Amino acid sequence: QVQLVESGGGLVQAGDSLSVSCAASGRIISNYAMGWFRQAPGKEREFVGGISWSGRMTEYADSVKGRFTISRDNAKNTVYLQMNSLKPEDTAVYYCAATKYRYVRLVAAEYDYWGQGTQVTVSS
Repeated sequence: QVQLVESGGGLVQAGDSLSVSCAASGRIISNYAMGWFRQAPGKEREFVGGISWSGRMTEYADSVKGRFTISRDNAKNTVYLQMNSLKPEDTAVYYCAATKYRYVRLVAAEYDYWGQGTQVTVSS
């Protein structure tokens, strides 16, 4: 079993940067690909990006490509989401997730473990 805990969300202004972390416990996640998803009020949960088990490969949604960066530190069992040039439409609850696949999955249903989410609010 894997427990995931996100931290670092908050309220920022448009154009600002914010970093969100996801700490894993219960099992080492170095063999798992990790993903970040977000869900805005009244909308479905959407894929933001992901990182392979080794950290060598990343995938991003078109809406965040060039602005968001995902990294991981397997020694710390932690995954990071660096968000730059934030826009009001980035406002959502952000979730990290772990999949037993080694490479990034784009579909939420393919992830086995989820964090509780952290709120990111971007004001205009």
